[in-house]
Amino acid sequence: MARSDTAKPLESLARVAIFAGLPAPTLERIQRSCEWRLYEPGQQIIHFEDSSDDVFFLTKGVARVTIYSVDGKAVSFRELNEGDLFGEYPAIDGGPRSASVEARTACMVGLMRASAFLKLIESEPKVQRKLLRQLVTTIRRLTNRVYEFSTLAVNNRIQAEVLRLANLAHREGKCAHITSVPTHEEMASRLSTHREAVTRELNRLSKIGVLERRGNELLVKDIEHLTTMVHAATGAQDDD
Repeated sequence: MARSDTAKPLESLARVAIFAGLPAPTLERIQRSCEWRLYEPGQQIIHFEDSSDDVFFLTKGVARVTIYSVDGKAVSFRELNEGDLFGEYPAIDGGPRSASVEARTACMVGLMRASAFLKLIESEPKVQRKLLRQLVTTIRRLTNRVYEFSTLAVNNRIQAEVLRLANLAHREGKCAHITSVPTHEEMASRLSTHREAVTRELNRLSKIGVLERRGNELLVKDIEHLTTMVHAATGAQDDD
């Protein structure tokens, strides 16, 4: 596994979601069991199917979860942001890595050995509950993706992906400001389609007033309209 030299820990595990609300002494104890590393943009943090079982806590930067096919095609699943945990599956079940993780920007990560991670979740019920909730959220997300791949047309899958990004973004009334915008090629990889289809649908959404590109930001101008479009395609019902 390619790694950079050990870096000074500029960030705190307080940024990591599963540790939110822990007392300061507990957090300091957990931090002492971590090593800190800085990864440069484009550098691999973990590799698909390798045998390592370290667990990572991303405290600064953005990383991408990807699997590469035998012919080198990248299949991107999702992005990781500050506060995310990753690499926990091998620590839990002893299996190989299920995907590669690559730094999109400069990333600071805390690395914890599997043995220390297992002791941590056994000794801290709050962390254990948050980890379980996170795993269930991942299962729900993947279930939705399988449903979308199986039933939705390409344009509807693109709409659903934009809505996912919008729901994670800063909101102002009906608008959502997506600042970490994947390229059209990256989005196509996530949705098992081609770049031209993504470009065509995003342009159409812009023409009907749902989206607007502002430099490096994608503005969803009417998230309610986009939600209605996605629900119409999936058969989902709006909440009362």
